[in-house]
Amino acid sequence: MSIKSRLRCLSAVLLAGSILSACGAAAKDPTWPKVRNPIAIDDAVESQIDELMAEMSVEQKVGQMIQAEIKSISPDDAAKYHIGSILNGGGSWPTNKADGPLGAWLNLANLFYGASMDTGDGRLAIPIIWGTDAVHGHNNVVGATVFPHNIGLGAANNPDLMRDIGTATAREIAVTGIDWTFSPTVAVAKDIRWGRTYESYSQNPKVVAELGKELILGLQGHPALGNFLSEQKVVVTAKHFIGDGGTAGGDDQGETNLPESELFKTHGQGYVQALGVGAQTVMASFNSWNGEKIHGHKYLLTDVLKGKMGFDGFIVGDWNGHAQIPGCTEQSCPQAINAGIDLIMVPEAWKAFLGNTIKQVKSGEIPMERIDDAVRRILRVKIRAGMFEDGKPSSHELAGRAKLIGHADHRAVARQAVRESLVLLKNDKILPISVDSKIMVVGTGSDHPAYQSGGWTVTWQGRDLDTRIINPKEYYKGHTTILEGVKSAVKKSGGTVETDPDKPADVAIVVFGEAPYAEFDGDLASTDMPLEKDENFRLIQSLKARNIPVVTVFLSGRPRGVDPVIERSDAFVAAWLPGSEGNGVSDILIANKKGDANFDFTGKLPFDWPASGATKDVAAPIKYKYGYGLSYSK
Repeated sequence: MSIKSRLRCLSAVLLAGSILSACGAAAKDPTWPKVRNPIAIDDAVESQIDELMAEMSVEQKVGQMIQAEIKSISPDDAAKYHIGSILNGGGSWPTNKADGPLGAWLNLANLFYGASMDTGDGRLAIPIIWGTDAVHGHNNVVGATVFPHNIGLGAANNPDLMRDIGTATAREIAVTGIDWTFSPTVAVAKDIRWGRTYESYSQNPKVVAELGKELILGLQGHPALGNFLSEQKVVVTAKHFIGDGGTAGGDDQGETNLPESELFKTHGQGYVQALGVGAQTVMASFNSWNGEKIHGHKYLLTDVLKGKMGFDGFIVGDWNGHAQIPGCTEQSCPQAINAGIDLIMVPEAWKAFLGNTIKQVKSGEIPMERIDDAVRRILRVKIRAGMFEDGKPSSHELAGRAKLIGHADHRAVARQAVRESLVLLKNDKILPISVDSKIMVVGTGSDHPAYQSGGWTVTWQGRDLDTRIINPKEYYKGHTTILEGVKSAVKKSGGTVETDPDKPADVAIVVFGEAPYAEFDGDLASTDMPLEKDENFRLIQSLKARNIPVVTVFLSGRPRGVDPVIERSDAFVAAWLPGSEGNGVSDILIANKKGDANFDFTGKLPFDWPASGATKDVAAPIKYKYGYGLSYSK
């Protein structure tokens, strides 16, 4: 047994107490188990919280419950209003420029930290916590390592790799002085028309739970591993609680209609595992459950998550999610706080929300007991994370070490993840491609890092870059496109790669798929890929008419009905959204000098793959079932 395997075995034994107790509890209560938290309540921590809260005014307590977006708040504002948290949304950067100086992240973190620790005018020194959507690497930062989106990691289904990905991501986040990531997503997508399907590891709840657990161990650490929230780790968020992947028709933020037992069985497993390894925060979901918005659902948030399951961290709302509760607005929502939201994500209207909440507390509309519970939970997480002792962000162990952003070791992990995520659906004896072949690489995704990475990369939608920048690659520093990866592989053998589709070739690699999208923007009426006017499909038809074999590399955030493409392809590879390391694709497609494969295909479908023919109301039959995937060896 290798050292890595022995360590993993030891870790499993050490971690078994928290996980097995949850499973044992589940046997007694098949609906919502009591999960044993590996981070026990500490009397010294609770005493510290008591001392702080005894000195806090209503205004200071409510301020701790507010999370504002960095574009709408200044450090002076944070100090004046006792704000507890900030975030940077997708496409939000400290200098308001995606490719601004890397050091600007750390500088801004220092400014907000300094403001939160300023004790002038009777303020208390309570460090502010900064959250970011580092959902597949530190993806808002130009030059960071971008790992495959979750659907690709589900295809790889390698728990060891997940922990390595979490470790690398946490290190790159720590460089910028940020404390907290809004990941992992432990959604189970049940309808692939959902625009967030690529944020789901699998249609199988067990796979989702296991991979999410391992990512948390890499990101946040664990007491049994001796690295829980060390300076190379970050606070995690299990999201989105609960049922976000089960909405009718795949409608993002829509309605999930399920019996409670099925809600737990399908959508609750990720939270059992996440809480079992000590996830410190949980994000509430936009969707409704049986007609009631989760942000206002006291039974699920308070009675279930905090009560039955024993969660002692804090619940954070999603972007203005409280405003979707009947009777609420962005500026006011006592219902969300009373239901159990502890930290309100109110990006722009935070000042009005703060003022209204203070009035609602003083009037008794929000009980003081509920405020105290929320603040206690927030302070508990901050203390556990060492934020009161670690000093300003720039003094942390990895802070400002720019060479760690996109580090070669991290990119090697990402490249492995790409290789293992690829799923071979068809191969008519064309792969692997000989380096002696005259290889053509074409298609809209062949040399396009945004197509490789998808949404939540540099910007929110992954495509809304400054149109004045002629070459978008400036926002994807260090990324290797699939074309560049093929060129590098062939160059080693002295070969060449053609990019002109009108030139002769022995084989053509056509790379195309979905344009980038995020969240509701990616919702579909049908799983069918529109091909009638697609330039890539016309290109494939043209190549086949010239008797040039075609290898299609399909980039997408979910399976799509593309039967006409598969039929005309000699090989078809589902590459999902591989991220920054396009050379991971060429590692498998291109043979070595002996004509043998360098690596085999190991990826398996994490979701059923539909045939073409779906309509808005009629699902297509399954073309390839969950778990399908060819390889060279079999």
